[in-house]
Amino acid sequence: MKLTVIGGGGVRSMFLAKSIARKAEQLGIDELVFMDNDEKKLNIYGKMAGVVVGKLNENIKFTLTTDAKDAVSDADYVITTIRVGGDDMRVKDERIALDMGVLGQETTGAAGLSFAMRSVGALAEYCELIKKFAKPGCKVFNFTNPAGVVSQTLRDMGYDFTYGICDAPSGMLRTFEKLYGAEPGSAEGELYGLNHLSYFKSVIINGRDVLREIIENDRAYEETDLRYFEKSLLRERNAILNEYLYYFYYREKAVANILNAPMTRGEQIAMINEKMTAELENIDVEKDFDKALAIFEYWYGERENNYMAAESGVKRKAKWHFDIYEEDDGGYAGVALKFMEIAQSGKTGSMILCVPNNGALSGLKESDVVEITCDIINGNAVPHRFGEVDEQNLELIRRVKMYERLSSEAIRTLSRTRAIEALTMHPLVASYSLASALTDKYIEHNKEYTGDWV
Repeated sequence: MKLTVIGGGGVRSMFLAKSIARKAEQLGIDELVFMDNDEKKLNIYGKMAGVVVGKLNENIKFTLTTDAKDAVSDADYVITTIRVGGDDMRVKDERIALDMGVLGQETTGAAGLSFAMRSVGALAEYCELIKKFAKPGCKVFNFTNPAGVVSQTLRDMGYDFTYGICDAPSGMLRTFEKLYGAEPGSAEGELYGLNHLSYFKSVIINGRDVLREIIENDRAYEETDLRYFEKSLLRERNAILNEYLYYFYYREKAVANILNAPMTRGEQIAMINEKMTAELENIDVEKDFDKALAIFEYWYGERENNYMAAESGVKRKAKWHFDIYEEDDGGYAGVALKFMEIAQSGKTGSMILCVPNNGALSGLKESDVVEITCDIINGNAVPHRFGEVDEQNLELIRRVKMYERLSSEAIRTLSRTRAIEALTMHPLVASYSLASALTDKYIEHNKEYTGDWV
């Protein structure tokens, strides 16, 4: 079986390689291709990924390439994780919004529309190649942000073989397993909502629903990403919140913290990636892998420990390290691999994916892409039916879904009017005048990638 990663020169390539190599024998993966159009980064981070694959499973045929057609030809599965325009465009995306007093976070903030303007066209080109050259029935797991808008738009364009994936929900479940001393991968959750705007209705550990215990557990607010919330909020919402909901429930604090910080998250990541890449570029990462890994651990550890720190004022404390042989949750590759594992087993299994609603949540359209717990049956994702959910939670979901729906139409038709409507509906913009100004700035910012809007 052939698995292709588009965006294989990204800094997280080793994580993907580790997860895939550990599961390869079980899943029958014997060919792994990492493709990227940035040859320099592919020859650093892609080669480091290759070392990891070789250490874990020497039977895998591992290839690096800049040729997208070759990469997807005869592929059984494809993972897409790209950043069109690089870190510099992300920095500008966020600053354009912040300069107008609007949250510029690249997935939940206004900058998400700008990022999606660039992402969708590139992903659609890859999807066309996949339709022509990959194996029949090839599925695409998209991790490219903003996953909500991107997943909706790709589905609206007819690419029904695409699924949005995110490791935030599974990552949160792993922290709860550690809290309870449970086996890795044993926790399950009933989750509904949208990407980066989702609610756990239940969390099952050791056969018990421990959601309310977790909400009341003071340690959870120290040791998990519940650190961004007050206990009273979770009690009122009667749910455990995705960490990105911090931006919605603490909007003014997030914007103030970012504006007062020395750097935005995008600026911080751009700086870290630039310094890390410059150091790694000066050594042979394959021959001197231990030195390369030490450099990577230092800089990536800086990135991880400052996750959401500028926005929330809360910094992670645990020391970060990368152990090739240590068991972990597999990150976003783990989400894709779990789908493959369930599909191959011939049995029904549950997991969290971004898929069309199809009646799972009352109050949303059938075609609305939601992030939700699904059953994988015969290789297809069937969302669990939640029906009526908390009215306040649903209202926020509906509002952001309308933004995503309008964003999809705007990007597909290059409509300035629909883009303005989308940002006007966005709860973190909620202003026609701001939406108009932001839209014009983002159209100008992205004209090299999108062409002329009407």
